[in-house]
This record gives sequence, C-alpha cells and structure tokens, in this order.
Amino acid sequence: MTTCYDVFAECARAIDGNESIQAISVQDKEFHFQNWFQQRLATVSFDFDEPGRNTYPDFRLVNHPEGYEIKGLAVPGRDKNYDSNSQIPTGIHHGRTIFYVFGRYPQDRTAKEYPVIDLVLCHGAFLNTDTAYIHQNKSVKGFGSYGDIMVRDRKMYVVPTPFALTSGTIGTKTLILPESFPTDERFTKVGDLIRLEPV
Repeated sequence: MTTCYDVFAECARAIDGNESIQAISVQDKEFHFQNWFQQRLATVSFDFDEPGRNTYPDFRLVNHPEGYEIKGLAVPGRDKNYDSNSQIPTGIHHGRTIFYVFGRYPQDRTAKEYPVIDLVLCHGAFLNTDTAYIHQNKSVKGFGSYGDIMVRDRKMYVVPTPFALTSGTIGTKTLILPESFPTDERFTKVGDLIRLEPV
C-alpha cells in the first residue's frame, strides 16, 4: 500500500495548522523546506534513510519501496521550473516509486519562521514517464596546455514544476497521482490531468 496518502494528509494538516518552516539561516536555500517535510515523515512514523547532499531521492523509505524528492520554491521567485543536477525526474528509480513534493514559501525570509504557502505532491511520472534513461556525469582528463586540467561534464536538467503545468494549484494543497493508483476514501478526485508526448 502506498504511503503518499498519509504523507499528503500530514502535510495538509501541518499547513492548515500553521506549522511553519523553521529557518536555519538567511543563507540557507535548500534544507529549510526539506527539514519541514522530514518532520512530516516523522509525525506519520515512516522510517527513512537519512538524506544526504547528493542522494536521490532525498528521503528513501525503509519499509516501503517509495521515496520522496523535495523541492522548495520561493515566492515571488522562480517557481515555473527548477534545476535538477542529480537526476532527471522519474516515477520509478531503483525499484522505488518516486514522489515529488513542491512547496512554496515567502522569498523574504528575515523572520525565523515562515509559512508553507501551497504544496503539490505528485507522482514522478507526472514530470517524466521515461524510466529507461540513466543519468551519468562524465569527466575528461588531460585538458589545457599542460594537460593537467579535468573537464567535468555535469548534466543539468531544467524541469517544469506542477505549478507551471497545471491551473488551480496556487494557494491550495494538491495531490497528483496516476489514474491506475489505488484510491483512498479520505480523498475525492477533483479533476483529470492529461499530458501528451511530443510527436
């Protein structure tokens, strides 16, 4: 059984209950929203491997073949797409179902805590259905006039966010799942989203 319904319900409860993101520092641009989400996982008691700077997904569940990749977006700011330099988005990775959690928060973060404005939890297949592509970084040695420079080929993917791909998700809490996914009686479907592959 999937964990995403319990995780989404807890995220929605925390937002409605004004459980704010706690600032680590003014300079932090990555881990504040991730820490907020980690508290949600702890609340619903799903064990997970500790996240690391270069792990994918950010949270890999221990007793369920699922994982969560976290994307915090500042408002106003860049929320139509995001840079992914570790992995192209996918719905399946090493046998795990992958969910993406996009949370928007105020850009002006001078306070020590601030709210989650809205949130989308989506199956990774909503962003990309291709599971065959294998991400690889390469490097070339022997570059430069003395041959001692290494060129690092680090791929960067620019991916649209669900806020850019949908309407009606601003200011709300939204769960996006494949049609074939099992249902949960706590939730009611409010619409259908169809993405078409390019010809």
